[in-house]
Amino acid sequence: MITLSVVIPAYNEAFRILPTLQSMCDVLDRRDQPYEVLVIDDCSMDKTLAVVDAFSRRQPAVRVITLPIHVGKGGAVRAGMQEARGVRRLIADADGATPFQELERLEASLDQGANLAIGSRYLASRDPRCQVVARWHRSALGSLFNAIVQRLGIPAITDTQCGFKLLTSAAALDLFSVMRVNGFGFDLELLYLAQRRGYRISEVPIHWCDQPGSKVRVARDGVRMLADLLQVRRTYAFGGYDPSPAPALPTHLTSTVSHK
Repeated sequence: MITLSVVIPAYNEAFRILPTLQSMCDVLDRRDQPYEVLVIDDCSMDKTLAVVDAFSRRQPAVRVITLPIHVGKGGAVRAGMQEARGVRRLIADADGATPFQELERLEASLDQGANLAIGSRYLASRDPRCQVVARWHRSALGSLFNAIVQRLGIPAITDTQCGFKLLTSAAALDLFSVMRVNGFGFDLELLYLAQRRGYRISEVPIHWCDQPGSKVRVARDGVRMLADLLQVRRTYAFGGYDPSPAPALPTHLTSTVSHK
């Protein structure tokens, strides 16, 4: 039985993915539990595939899956989640902005009954035990973005876009089987559907450090993500998503925020 699957979407990440993979494997090897790391290569045009393939020869828990066409981050994560076999499934970015040791914080939330645990830079910035290093303009625009998102249908979540999210296998299989957003807006679709399908979401403060080479352009991509959310709302309102096979939790537990 695979205890944990880590899904890493990768597009032109040759210059920074190796330290991330090494850090993950170092932490997970010490745990002495079966795991897998799935790198989803979204038709990279650099040497990402060769770099990860060489690393996987030394570390058999790492696999690289190359998509036939470039689909975007959301499509890559969806493909990885559908391929994963772990009891728990983590979405992690290739840049290593979140130290992998922070996984323990998310796992604690699932141990306490959450279906999804998501890292939060917003909560971390107000927690003296956590450190967040971010450029001021990205923080300001990010706060504005999340305020709009809360008004558009994802209440009680302060940081939807942090690339460090842990799901139970049941939640992952259900949600990613119906999701359809291929771009950066997939996080919004994930959380919007999770709240409406009765899943308990725990938001957890984590250490985070901004990394060079981000693919996200906050202003441009922020507008696209908001457009994606509006489309998700319309699709949901008109019954475009298959119904959940069974309620995950009583409706009064649709979303919780953990400040621990």
